[in-house]
Amino acid sequence: MKKNLYSVFGVLVLSFLVISCGKDKPVTSEANEVLTETDGVLYKVDTMNSRIEWKGYKVLKSDQTTHFGEIKFESGDVTVKDGKLQSGKFVADITTLENIDLKDDQEMKAKLEGHLKSGDFFEVEKFPTASYEITKVTKNAAGDYNTLLEGNLTIKGITKPVQFKANVTVADGNVSIASEPTDINREDFGLKFELPLENGLLNKEINLQILVKALESK
Repeated sequence: MKKNLYSVFGVLVLSFLVISCGKDKPVTSEANEVLTETDGVLYKVDTMNSRIEWKGYKVLKSDQTTHFGEIKFESGDVTVKDGKLQSGKFVADITTLENIDLKDDQEMKAKLEGHLKSGDFFEVEKFPTASYEITKVTKNAAGDYNTLLEGNLTIKGITKPVQFKANVTVADGNVSIASEPTDINREDFGLKFELPLENGLLNKEINLQILVKALESK
């Protein structure tokens, strides 16, 4: 009986290690079902000309309490059918996270970037990438954005459904996607660091904007 218990324990430990070591394996997931099809024309993300723009705030949003910057993409692709966006998945390289507003103070810039990449926030040594997979594409008939993107956002191994309104353009072998700047709750993705009270409270929202250029794969 004791031998059987040890065997079961060993299997459980091995399973945990396999899951934990997978680079893109979600720790927890509330993912929506992927309803998109991928039989259209393939376009590859131009990683040199695509980025995520981010903003973080203290509780009272203002220019004086805001930091902002960019994150580059590691890879990504979309498919297009009959001139319309059909599907897409994008992988962001969190190790490229860069602050922009402190560019004139390189010491503070380096400290902030190091802090955001540390275990207090994105923990890039363990979770070097984040991803967004489109699960549904809906055309918007009105408003400033022509498309609603529904998808699964994964940060720090935690996957949750997130919607972005976006302007999508398909023309001359190029796809352009520019999402509306959208707030997400950082605590939903394990980004739970708080400043000491005397330094002010950090807002739970992070603002993200996805800017993608993709080229037809030939």
